[in-house]
Amino acid sequence: VQLQASGGGLVEAGRSLRLSCAFSGFTIDDYAIGWFRQAPGKEREAVACINTSERTTYYADSLKGRFTVAIDAAKNTVFLQMNSLRSEDTAVYYCAADTKDGSLWYRGPNGIDYWGKGTQVTVSS
Repeated sequence: VQLQASGGGLVEAGRSLRLSCAFSGFTIDDYAIGWFRQAPGKEREAVACINTSERTTYYADSLKGRFTVAIDAAKNTVFLQMNSLRSEDTAVYYCAADTKDGSLWYRGPNGIDYWGKGTQVTVSS
């Protein structure tokens, strides 16, 4: 199983950024694929994910309306569109995949099946 995240970088507050997670090595059905993030000195937290079977999406409450997760199954890629970025969005963003339903990701990162390497997102104010 491989998860390859890309798209991070330095961006000004208020601007947008799109992260991509290319996945391979597992059957797409019945997985939740999405993103966690970890800011310096803080715990890793769930950002957003999508259930690959029903295309149901889940978001951290604080991010609803600004972030959008989507999947392109033909390209085996999950995207995270981040709009109106704030300095507090600065973190390393990790792509993840798990057989648990996405509605359970709010419980935290423990028990997540697969992780990709993180991509740094820095928002300057």
